[in-house]
Amino acid sequence: MKYISTRGKIAPVGFKDAVMMGLATDGGLILPESIPQLDRSTLAAWSKLPYRELAFNVISLFATDIPAFDLKALIDRSYGSFEHEETTPLVQKDGVYILELFHGPTLAFKDVALQLLGNLFEYLLKERGEKMNILGATSGDTGSAAIAGVRGKENINIFILHPHLKTSPIQALQMTSVLDENVHNVAVEGTFDDCQNIVKTLFNDLQFKKEYALGAVNSINWARVLAQVVYYFYAWGRLPEQKEVIFSVPTGNFGDIFAGYLAKRMGLPVEKLLLATNENNILARFVQTGDYSLGKVVQTVSPSMDIQLASNLERYLYYLWDENPEKVCSAFAELQSTGRIAFTKEQVLRVQAEFMSCTVDEQKTLDTIASFNRETGYLLDPHTAVGVRGALECAPGHPRVVCLATAHPAKFGDAVERAVGSPPPLPPALAALVGKETRCELMAPDQEKIKAFVKAKA
Repeated sequence: MKYISTRGKIAPVGFKDAVMMGLATDGGLILPESIPQLDRSTLAAWSKLPYRELAFNVISLFATDIPAFDLKALIDRSYGSFEHEETTPLVQKDGVYILELFHGPTLAFKDVALQLLGNLFEYLLKERGEKMNILGATSGDTGSAAIAGVRGKENINIFILHPHLKTSPIQALQMTSVLDENVHNVAVEGTFDDCQNIVKTLFNDLQFKKEYALGAVNSINWARVLAQVVYYFYAWGRLPEQKEVIFSVPTGNFGDIFAGYLAKRMGLPVEKLLLATNENNILARFVQTGDYSLGKVVQTVSPSMDIQLASNLERYLYYLWDENPEKVCSAFAELQSTGRIAFTKEQVLRVQAEFMSCTVDEQKTLDTIASFNRETGYLLDPHTAVGVRGALECAPGHPRVVCLATAHPAKFGDAVERAVGSPPPLPPALAALVGKETRCELMAPDQEKIKAFVKAKA
């Protein structure tokens, strides 16, 4: 399996090089040259596999340059850190299925990808005799999950930028209380989009990227998306009937839902992908009307979705535009100059054939946490509540709707308390954070200052 860029200006590379490259050197995002196709007999054979075995089957189709024995060991080590024996269990509540993706070390869905990516990096760096400086931006969960994936590992430093005071307190503590020498946190006085723009700018400085061996853990890294594809297959296989399913995905950056799109392209029977957003609804507007125009970021109780610029959308647009890299290049040049991308009516209809969308505002989010808890006894975090509300509004009565539960409710205790009147009980991993020593640099959203900080600490 070889990999190419959405912008068409790199020679095809293998999986190992794709992982190490992160953002393609032409500024695009990495995609496989072709998508493996699965027949119904293969899907049936996979439907009851344990999670780790399923992950090996899916990932080995794409990671063809890693020996099978090594890949299996990497997968086993990555998911051995999860507290639930099923890794991502599926539960049924109030007519919808909930795929619990929060049983990893930091209690967020990002662990599914970042435990694997951290082990992949360590494996590849050792094989190559190289070192890496990971540079990433987070709106909340990616940072802590990335740090948990690489803390203390040899040959790796990690620099994580997060928007100051715009993550939940628990999310900030999960990052800043990690004092390992190879971990560096930066609180940026701005938004997540400011953080992400700085990261992308520094990656596009090819001399700096090469000199300081920058590596990516954000969902621009292909291995992140690939790891997330697995749980779509797993959820489908755990349903009472293996028929067409609707997945409701709370998303701001389009990475998690793109993994579902890829699973569908591989042959998984997906009826629709339901894209659920909060007030920062650029993606919902894109699906509903083709309006992809940047607005101002609004701070909400679901901060991981407080995003306007959805970097993973580029991967989907590559397919929407019939794998035309020139069109991708011109569209993103248009976005940079005008703040918007234009779509034809035909293209919007093609998008709507794959996706539904729903915007869930803050009051609806809190109301959903409260009503769902009252009716089922189950606590939702605010991001998952957005997805559940989307499912209840857009697919009422459908027998197979799977809502992706992206975080443990205790990570967003303030929002949950506002909704139900009392804070959620803290699991041991979070309770242990209270009062811990922290370390973090507060910096302006100035790429040159952050560049200097990386140089000093690398």
